[in-house]
Formats: sequence, C-alpha cells, structure tokens
Amino acid sequence: MVAPCTLAGLIPWSITGWQLRPPFLGLELTRGIGAIMILAGVPGLVDAFARFALQGLGTPAPIAPPPNLVVTGLYRYVRNPIYVAVVAIILGQAVLMGDSRLIVYGALLWLFFHAFVVAYEEPTLERTFGSEYEAFRAAVPRWIPRMTPWRSK
Repeated sequence: MVAPCTLAGLIPWSITGWQLRPPFLGLELTRGIGAIMILAGVPGLVDAFARFALQGLGTPAPIAPPPNLVVTGLYRYVRNPIYVAVVAIILGQAVLMGDSRLIVYGALLWLFFHAFVVAYEEPTLERTFGSEYEAFRAAVPRWIPRMTPWRSK
C-alpha cells in the first residue's frame, strides 16, 4: 500500500498542498463529482489489494507476485483495477480541488502504468499463467471496465 498511498496521496499533496482553487467551469458541482471519484477509487483499491493477498496469496509488487491469478471482484470488470483506482483518486482530487496540475500528473501516471502493463506485466502473466491468463485477457478489458462481470469457466 506504500506505492498507491504515495502516488495518490503524498505526491498530490506535494503538488497542491490540499488547497482548493476555484472549481472547474465555475461550477461547485464539479467538487461533488471529484469527491465521488475519490470515494469510488479508495474502496476499489483496498478490495483489489485484499484479493491479491487473500486469493492470489501474494502482493501486486513484482518482487512478491501471487502464485494464483486473481480474476474475482473488480478484476471481473477490468484487468487493472489498482491502476484504475489510483488514477481515479488522483483525477478526483484534481476535480475536487480545481487543480489542473493533478490532471496532468494523473495522465502522465496513467501513461507510465500503460507502458509498464504492456511491456512487463502482461508478458509476465502470460508466461506464468498461460491459457488461464489468455482467457482472462481476451474477455476483460485493460482499462475501460466491462458493463457485466466476466465469469471464468
């Protein structure tokens, strides 16, 4: 949890100092949308981490990967719920605080996540879990969640 707390907490704080700026588009409603994004991202992040520990019997960190492929919970909707949750929390903070610097930071972080997933994670998961991962990858999108949960056979 150190990495997500740093990426979605410490770094945004260092950029903004948690200072509210005028709301985007001059609409206070945007602050509520930002709060909703944060409130959706935090439990998603916690759930995904718990599944790695309890079902995968490992961690999301490459140094201690799980021996079991995790395909339950939010993983039935999107292959990378941890990254999606972290970016949602950051963008939610941007919208809540009216700070476009966090939008830039969130976009750059997502680009880093994308490159890491494509270059390292997906090839590693394919080598480790073979056809089980291939079926999962074919059915569950990388970034944009499915509308209905995927059910492994």
